[in-house]
Amino acid sequence: MAGPRVEARLPEGWVDEPYTRFAVDPLSPTIGAVIDGVSLAQPVDDELFGELNRALLEWKVIFFRGQDITGDQHTEFAGRWGPLETHPFIRATVDQPEERPQVVRFEKGPNLGGYENVWHSDVTWRERPSLGSVLRAIEVPAVGGDTLWADMGAAYDGLRNDTKTRIEGLRAVHDWITTFGLAMDAATRDELRADFPPVEHPVVRTHPETGRKTIYVNRAFTQHIVGLDPDEGAELLDLLCRTATFPEYQCRWRWRPGDVAFWDNRSSQHYAASDYFPNRRVMERITVIGDLPR
Repeated sequence: MAGPRVEARLPEGWVDEPYTRFAVDPLSPTIGAVIDGVSLAQPVDDELFGELNRALLEWKVIFFRGQDITGDQHTEFAGRWGPLETHPFIRATVDQPEERPQVVRFEKGPNLGGYENVWHSDVTWRERPSLGSVLRAIEVPAVGGDTLWADMGAAYDGLRNDTKTRIEGLRAVHDWITTFGLAMDAATRDELRADFPPVEHPVVRTHPETGRKTIYVNRAFTQHIVGLDPDEGAELLDLLCRTATFPEYQCRWRWRPGDVAFWDNRSSQHYAASDYFPNRRVMERITVIGDLPR
C-alpha cells in the first residue's frame, strides 16, 4: 500500500528565488535545511533577515552548524524576529538562568531524563502561541538525543478531501495542565491556572505569512475538539496527530555542540528523542512570541 505523498514544499504562488547571502542544503524534499555561510555571532542586517526568514518559511526548520555564540548573541538573533517569551511553567518547576529570563535551559543527565518525546508545537496553550523557537546545543551525548520535525502543511495536504471538509472550521482546546501541571504542587498549579486558562485554536490554521493551511493540533497540549461527541472527537484528534509521525513529512537532526536550530512553530511540530539516559544533554531555547492563530 502506498504511503502519503508530499504534493508541494511551497505554498501556491510562492516565488522560488535563489538565495544570495548563504547556501542552502536541504535535509528532505519538504522540511529542514542547513544554512551555510552565516555566523550568528554577527548582527543580522535587513537583507540577511529577509533571506533567513524566507528560508524559514520555505523549509520550516533551518540549521546552523558549529556556531560559537554567547547567550547574549543567541538572544539577539532570536529577538530579530520579535518579542521573546518568558516561559512561566518551566521556570516554576526547574532551575533556570535568572539573568536571562527568556532562556529555557534543558539540562538532562543521570538525575533527569528527557521528557520532550511527544510530538508538539511549542506553547499552543497560549492565546498567542510561538512564532518560532531557536534551540542551541551546549552539550550533547555522543549518540542519541536527536530531534525530529514534521511539516504540518504537507500533513494537511496529504489528508483525504472528505477529512479536509470535515475539519474545516473546527476548533480545539489546548491546555498545559496535563503536561507541565503534573510536575507542580497544587498551590503553584492553581496560581498559574488563573493566568493561563485553557484556550481554543482552529484545528486548521492558515499560516499568516505564506497563507498555507496546516494541521494545528498536537499530542502534548490539545485536549479535545469543540462541539464533537467525545469518542468521535478523540478518534479525529488521533487521526490528525498521527500525521506528524509519517516519515515522508519529517526531517531528523543529529546534534553536535554549537549547533543551532530555528523552527517555525506555526507550520511544524517536533519531537526530542529520549534515548540517551543517563548521558548529559544540555540545550538552551529561546521562543519568539507569535500572533493569534486563524
